[in-house]
Amino acid sequence: MNLILTHVLMAFSYMIPILIAVAFLTLLERKILSYMQARKGPNIVGPFGLLQPVADGVKLFIKEPIQPSTSSPLLFLMTPTLALLLALTIWIPLPIPFPLTDLNLGLLFLLTMSSLAVYSILWSGWASNSKYALIGALRAVAQTISYEVTLAIILLSTILLSGNYTLNALATTQEPLYLIFSSWPLAMMWFISTLAETNRAPFDLTEGESELVSGFNVEYAAGPFALFFLAEYANIMLMNALSSILFLNPSMLNLPPETFPTIMAAKTLILSASFLWIRASYPRFRYDQLMHLLWKNFLPLTLALCLWHTSMPISCAGLPPHL
Repeated sequence: MNLILTHVLMAFSYMIPILIAVAFLTLLERKILSYMQARKGPNIVGPFGLLQPVADGVKLFIKEPIQPSTSSPLLFLMTPTLALLLALTIWIPLPIPFPLTDLNLGLLFLLTMSSLAVYSILWSGWASNSKYALIGALRAVAQTISYEVTLAIILLSTILLSGNYTLNALATTQEPLYLIFSSWPLAMMWFISTLAETNRAPFDLTEGESELVSGFNVEYAAGPFALFFLAEYANIMLMNALSSILFLNPSMLNLPPETFPTIMAAKTLILSASFLWIRASYPRFRYDQLMHLLWKNFLPLTLALCLWHTSMPISCAGLPPHL
């Protein structure tokens, strides 16, 4: 019983900071976008608007949840919870500085759990029994599955460089040099693919307001919509934290262990701010341009780089040959 309670407390110690960070990421996004558009943004609720995420959460969760009469009740209510649960579960193997569970195949776990998130999007669009929601869900599923191909090949390349499936091995691999410098084409394609994977601008085709109103979540309101919202921003933070671990994460053996979370949070925040910068700067792609970028550009290049890394000896990546 004590062991179960310990695991539950450890899980909550991971989930609660993530949810708090997600709440304030929404405030940061609104403030950054407002200053880029020469306006103030939220500044009324609390000092400098710092309590705006709390007000938004209270407003959403006390509203009446509206459910279409022709929807599938079980799937309609289950998919927002599934989306948030999957978004929080993917954080398990991330070393920040220690993983919740030390998995030998941590990178494969990340890939499989992110693939399962497709089901929450597809089921939400189908269960809404709305043409707009279904078209948005089909767009999102096609986009997510397509860019997962590139993400998987880039992960395979980093596995070949580190010689291990664990995320901790990547820190040892980057001891001599960040992977962002030695494999900058992979890092560039990884960053763009994470934008598409999380349905962020300029790849937010699922939320094409001019055609689809709001995409797969158009029929959701109040609490269920808030769960989708939290899941989306948790995935954004996860992808940026994973980008930091893959390409910007040397070993911290010579530093105090308490400095690692601060450094990791700073890198994740910088990458998240770049997501917001891109949203404010670039117009939305057409859907054929989105798919052409992946299948005609990224896929051949990542395959070629993966084959090139296959021919490299693992010891060149900074690890002893026996690893």
